[in-house]
Amino acid sequence: MCPDIRSHRREDDPVARLAEAEGLALAIGIVVAHSYILPVREVRPNTLFGEGQVQRIAADCELHEAELVIVDGALSPIQQRNLEDKLKRKVIDRTGLILEIFGERASTAEGRLQVELAHLDYQQSRLVRSWTHLERQRGGFGFLGGPGETQIEADRRMIRDRMGKLRRELEQVRKTRELHRKRRGRAPWPVIALVGYTNAGKSTLFNRLTGADVMAEDLLFATLDPTMRAISLPGVEKAILSDTVGFISDLPTQLVAAFRATLEEVTAADIILHVRDIANPDTAAQKKQVLNVLGDLGVVADEGDGEGGSTPIIEVWNKFDLLSPEDAEELGAVAAADDKVLAISAVTGAGLETLRERLGAVLTEGARLHSLLVPASDGARIAWLHAHGEVLDEVEAGDGDDGPMRRIDVRLTEKELGRFEALDA
Repeated sequence: MCPDIRSHRREDDPVARLAEAEGLALAIGIVVAHSYILPVREVRPNTLFGEGQVQRIAADCELHEAELVIVDGALSPIQQRNLEDKLKRKVIDRTGLILEIFGERASTAEGRLQVELAHLDYQQSRLVRSWTHLERQRGGFGFLGGPGETQIEADRRMIRDRMGKLRRELEQVRKTRELHRKRRGRAPWPVIALVGYTNAGKSTLFNRLTGADVMAEDLLFATLDPTMRAISLPGVEKAILSDTVGFISDLPTQLVAAFRATLEEVTAADIILHVRDIANPDTAAQKKQVLNVLGDLGVVADEGDGEGGSTPIIEVWNKFDLLSPEDAEELGAVAAADDKVLAISAVTGAGLETLRERLGAVLTEGARLHSLLVPASDGARIAWLHAHGEVLDEVEAGDGDDGPMRRIDVRLTEKELGRFEALDA
């Protein structure tokens, strides 16, 4: 791969951004031949870079025998086409690279619909050419090409028709998800959503808590399609843990829109676990990016401080096992002083029992004693109370309109009481 190039306007550390871009390339199996930071002092509308910079890129491509140039930023269709003409190589930008990763990783029907829609939205204004010089087959949508592959050869009208069909299908998916959420709200169990920057360790933590075998590798976007599993917690017989796609800075707008239906699962959660890679030097900037996305979803306040939303958020400082002893001691003391922060290692299991206790405490916080009359024949609702609340007493209570009744004294949170009452609906 030829240079990874970023603009001087980035707010975060350009060195960290370079490392992240290399990680994105590695996540899709690209061999990075060379990468470096190339400041852009004046954006050229035709090529983004100045003529001298373009010549430097071309020379480096020849020197390192690079077949692909990745620009870690946004390229207009004209800039991309002109760079390809001058460099005689395929050129993609950050958006194209992320779309390729998502296209290869999406495994569910919904995920592939979302990625295809994002891909068509991205490609509809671009000149798409077939090119075949990568020596391997690919599982994505062909942004990077491969032996025997051809790019989409349809006019804009055909692309718009296909996008319209995809949007209708995704709208049906959204409605189905809404029905599932309502169903979970009637019967169910509290939902805990894992969110965080990509590669923060969410899937490793998910596997630790649930005993599942979700793909968990040291790769950006190792998880794409959301996964849910049941777990038990202190004081809570059953809760649903949801693993979600990782966030990333400058996430393509096409993907934000396409994956909104998936991210809406976060808005319905009872608790959000914000998993942070505390060993990453760029962890503060990553936190800001995650909170910005949560702010867009209405989960936290717009200022992105993690406060002001109705959903409790617990910060999980993961990868403590990668810290030096001095840093671990210092950050451990900071986490211990904040009841909204927990220090853990999903790999070693350190701190996970404390996390489980904290989750149980938050879910049962505010529980009050309620005395409820339930028909003795309604075994399902009686079992629901035993499963979701702390039953202190259960006695016969004479006959009612529905026959023999039982009085059940149970501790329930207001949300659990609402769910119980919804069972009548």
